[in-house]
Amino acid sequence: MFEDLQGKRILVTGSSTGIGVAVAKGYAACGAKVAVHGNANREAAEAVVSDIKEAGGEAILVMGDVADSAEMERIVHEAAEGLGGLDVLVNNAGSLYKRASLEDQDDELFDNVTDINIRSVVTACRAAVPYLRKNKGCIINTGSIAGHTGGAVGAGFYAASKAYVHSWTRTMAIELGPEGIRVNCVSPGVILTPFHERFSTPEKLENARKNIPLQRLGTAEDCVGIFLLLASNQLAGYIHGQVIEVNGGQYYK
Repeated sequence: MFEDLQGKRILVTGSSTGIGVAVAKGYAACGAKVAVHGNANREAAEAVVSDIKEAGGEAILVMGDVADSAEMERIVHEAAEGLGGLDVLVNNAGSLYKRASLEDQDDELFDNVTDINIRSVVTACRAAVPYLRKNKGCIINTGSIAGHTGGAVGAGFYAASKAYVHSWTRTMAIELGPEGIRVNCVSPGVILTPFHERFSTPEKLENARKNIPLQRLGTAEDCVGIFLLLASNQLAGYIHGQVIEVNGGQYYK
């Protein structure tokens, strides 16, 4: 079904953990050449590369802090050089950093959340477009249900940053569409990953589960299919400028 992904050169930022791991492995299983990206945990990123290679796939490792513009540019260029070009950019890296009420939100938290969730996406897109232009590639951003709902208490900066990603996706679709570069966004709901292990209590997760029509929380694997679809020109060649929800029915547009 995803035969046109074979040989595609794909960078997935934030692919040493959570959704990024599952997506990177999913692309590799379809025959794509994947640049696995990590930052703080090199061992975890190396393990993803090793798993892909052991399964018969192709992967390279790129390390760096996406929140730093110079580093983000280097990551894109290093991935393109190592893969022999770039056909798909997946902007998946992001963080909440910590939950903080309005009175506890300071400039440092604002800068940290903005740099990793917004600046990294903008910088990566800017650096990747010259490569994507050559083969009419595509960009897939990772948003969040929080970008629609405002998120839970204490996640205001994070939710606002994801709303920016949703809007940025639509703006870039308008700008880059005439060049044949498709731009879309995947907006996950509550997905059981280390993100929620760190930032959400069991009680919070259970309350969320009760409000999901499918009556279960999502998994990283639940998100993989839409990332595969959006990278395929054969199956998604006319899907452009969309923010696609993956949330078990929790959010209704």
